[in-house]
Amino acid sequence: MVDAAVRPKTTRTDAADAALQVDVSRINELLMGTWADTRREAREMIKDSAFWRKDELGKDEHRERVLSQLHLLVENKAVHRAFPKALGGEENNGGNIAGFEELVVADPSLQIKSGVQWGLFGSAILQLGTAEHHEKWLPGVMDLTIPGAFAMTEIGHGSDVAAVGTTATYDPETEEFVIHTPFRGATKEYLGNAALHGVAATVFAQLITNGVNHGVHCFYVPLRGEDGVDLPGIGREDDGLKGGLNGIDNGRLSFDHVRVPRTNLLNRYGDVAADGTYSSAIDSPGRRFFTMLGTLVQGRVSLDGAASWASALGLKIAITYATQRRQFDGADGQEVVLMDYGKHQRRLLPRLATTYAMIFAHDEFLQKFDGVFSGRIDTPEDREDLETLAAALKPLSTWHALDTLQEAREACGGAGFMFENRLVGLRADLDIYVTFEGDNNVLLQLVGKRLLTDYAKQFTGKDAAALAKFAVGMTAGKLFHGAGLRQFGQSVLDLGQVSRAVENGLREEQQHMLLAERVQQMVADVAGRLRAAGKDKALGARLFNENQAELIEAARAHGELLQWEAFTDAVHRVDDADTKKVLTWLRDLFGLQLIEKHLAWHLIHGRLSMQRAAAVSSYIDRLCARLRPYSLDLVDAFGYEPEHVRAPIASGAEKERQDEARAYYADLAASGAAPVLEKTLKKSAKR
Repeated sequence: MVDAAVRPKTTRTDAADAALQVDVSRINELLMGTWADTRREAREMIKDSAFWRKDELGKDEHRERVLSQLHLLVENKAVHRAFPKALGGEENNGGNIAGFEELVVADPSLQIKSGVQWGLFGSAILQLGTAEHHEKWLPGVMDLTIPGAFAMTEIGHGSDVAAVGTTATYDPETEEFVIHTPFRGATKEYLGNAALHGVAATVFAQLITNGVNHGVHCFYVPLRGEDGVDLPGIGREDDGLKGGLNGIDNGRLSFDHVRVPRTNLLNRYGDVAADGTYSSAIDSPGRRFFTMLGTLVQGRVSLDGAASWASALGLKIAITYATQRRQFDGADGQEVVLMDYGKHQRRLLPRLATTYAMIFAHDEFLQKFDGVFSGRIDTPEDREDLETLAAALKPLSTWHALDTLQEAREACGGAGFMFENRLVGLRADLDIYVTFEGDNNVLLQLVGKRLLTDYAKQFTGKDAAALAKFAVGMTAGKLFHGAGLRQFGQSVLDLGQVSRAVENGLREEQQHMLLAERVQQMVADVAGRLRAAGKDKALGARLFNENQAELIEAARAHGELLQWEAFTDAVHRVDDADTKKVLTWLRDLFGLQLIEKHLAWHLIHGRLSMQRAAAVSSYIDRLCARLRPYSLDLVDAFGYEPEHVRAPIASGAEKERQDEARAYYADLAASGAAPVLEKTLKKSAKR
């Protein structure tokens, strides 16, 4: 519990709840998740101010500072977790991502630049290369003697990796690949480490041999010689100032018939013999391409976690400030603490509930990732599920981070706009998260297509009666735990008598049904409209385009369902009655605000009555009021210490200012020397 001296006086909506004692340490354990020890180790490391962002630095100085911080990470053995034990690593994939995510609190530029070096450049060599490549290059990647760029994205084909224009044409006479940028749109763009620090790159290009294009493959391409000068044919440009993350030297690379040895092809999934003969264990070009990209899914995994924890930090700052800052006189003549205003609760507490849901979902997602990459559950189906999870959760958490950091900034007024209080800087740095590692809408479209595919499989050869009984098969229960959707027998038409309180009619079971059946219905509706195309490809493309927005919305609803289920799983792991009650309220707030957001849909489709729908918003207000006394406990449970927060408005300084002001006015009143207010005189004169 937060110390009573720090907690402001608040109004309880239910006297029976006044004695609830929240176990903050237990909630922290839940939030820190499976790799809690690694997260705490990383947080302890970044207490060192050498890792902190210096706001006063210009672009060039910031870039050099972040590079020096990468060397500190190497010294602290913080970057080796995912690499092979034979090379000094730990082969701990989940722990590697967990520790990496924590760097966002030090400086998002540090987090992303380290992700470029070890999570993208290094991971491409590890996942797409073979033992020969590992032994040759990974030691230098790990100790930072080979800083590198991950050259996948092109200015003309961002998320459409299969269509990249860069070519790698094999020359059997010299046993070399010729890497070439045939037109401006094929320039590799927005690459971290490309402008200044990179001495090599993993380049994704169309592999052409014997006149056949075998699709996108990855090549190790040196950029500089030992003299520090770019090699012949290498074109390098600096992207310059960006909207955020200016501690990273993003740039663009182009290649003018650059030759690399045949053995620089990272050939785990496809190889070229000396005579130019292509071979692959995966016969289908499409499946081969998606298999290669699937090995690099960790970028999306880490963005989901980092965005969720950045939201947590923003809420820690805003809610701490809101429990200390006072504004406008209340009924008792005292100025009111911001957090006691209903609107302020409505602004911050639903976003707090969503952040909890995202953190819980992320840990289960990370468990799935670790299982696949460790080989424990590495089947094609598991990898497909992992890719679907990544495409479903990364968009929700990154969009949520921008929304939360902006609302937190506004909730802190002018103080929130001061750079020293971190909210504007965090929002600027996280802005790009919604489009790198895949534009969010494109990712959700991938999820929607997967939902349609599973829907079609479910009903191949089935009749209308079977369609009517369809239950969502791609929920967290299946993806995370290998079990199907929790089934409920009754249909959702009203959920009970209107006279019953909405809190009794929209609890766990009913929330789940509403959220799950919305996904079910939206997928079924889109599938029904697409069915009219039959085998007419032109009509199918037109119908898909007409239903694209709804399909993406269905995918988003699917991701929200996954988060709700993960939150519910976490609640069920709590034994302490008081803590469980508060977390249940928070979970209910998350679920009901999702229902409130889509009330029109639930009404149109007969899932809720008008009376029940009208009661949802008022019950959310009641939940916010119930949770208000525990708001500090709930943000303290994130486990951030002063060295992590580093925001003056969340340091206790505001409470000191407010206490000083109140003491001043109290002493003035007691002295009898306080001036009389004009309006008081006028009221007396009227009597």
